[in-house]
Amino acid sequence: MTTSLPEYLEEDNLSEECKKLLSILPKEKGWVRSVYNYQGFWTSLKFLQGVIACQQQFQAQDSDIILVTTPKSGSTWLKSLLFALVNRVKHPIFEPSHPLLVENPHVLVPFLEHTLYIDGRVIDFSTFTSPRLLATHVPFASLPKSVQDSKTKLVYLCRNPRDTFISMWHFANNLLLHHKDTNSIEEMFDLFCKGVSLYGPFWNHVLDYWKQSLENPNKILFLMYEEIKKKPKIQLKRLAEFLECPFSIEEENSGVVDEILKMCSFENLRNLEVNTNGKFSTGEPYKVFFRRGEIGDWKNYFTIEMIDKLNHIIEEKFQGSGLKFSYV
Repeated sequence: MTTSLPEYLEEDNLSEECKKLLSILPKEKGWVRSVYNYQGFWTSLKFLQGVIACQQQFQAQDSDIILVTTPKSGSTWLKSLLFALVNRVKHPIFEPSHPLLVENPHVLVPFLEHTLYIDGRVIDFSTFTSPRLLATHVPFASLPKSVQDSKTKLVYLCRNPRDTFISMWHFANNLLLHHKDTNSIEEMFDLFCKGVSLYGPFWNHVLDYWKQSLENPNKILFLMYEEIKKKPKIQLKRLAEFLECPFSIEEENSGVVDEILKMCSFENLRNLEVNTNGKFSTGEPYKVFFRRGEIGDWKNYFTIEMIDKLNHIIEEKFQGSGLKFSYV
């Protein structure tokens, strides 16, 4: 255990506004650091300032495309697919120096609250080209008003709660490794079942976007991680249609769809030099974002009791919603 924490674990630079807010917000033990309940969801101190700055400052454009996920639901993978798809004229998929081969997907499609507005920064978007590709973990009700009121398109990616939990547990422990004591699976599972996870409760996050996607299908596309894994071509074409940049017959015949899926595959991304050895300016190594990317890894960790407990919660929370999860 080292004495100095890496930047991503530090919680300095708090604004006076944030300090005042903390005194009245509910607080719980978190996965990496303590979390606070803000507007009905849980977030860390570091991200809370970013969320507030984003809510106050971000002005959405009708051409914006924002990827939304709960943490560890496949954000890295979908960011790469989104970037390759939308930029396939500007950056042909066959070019040897394609941005995705030399840069991490989280840099190409930055998080609003985790990257751009972190520590309450003021952002100059003048260097961004249209359409701006952005990402967020923020629940629908807490999105900046301009996002809700504009024609900005939201792509929501949902992963089954068992694999989401396991991926989150591993991720949090990898970030803590060598710096703080890691978390036991039992303790973190109890927190998850209580709804205490980053941007959770998980079920509130998923249900809100699911309902919004049913009410406004032209604005929100709801994708399932497991469906993309099982039928990637169909889901990628569905995404292209939603974003109004469908594949032409010529593109399909020349293998563009297949090449995008191949380049953005978990195995390919994980083994790239940039993702093996690169790291964010705050210190997180890119490789912690690539673990297994499989469906059903939960089977290696869940006990019968854990399955029963989470099943009971999920059935109760999602009853009547029409949303079903695939665990295999």
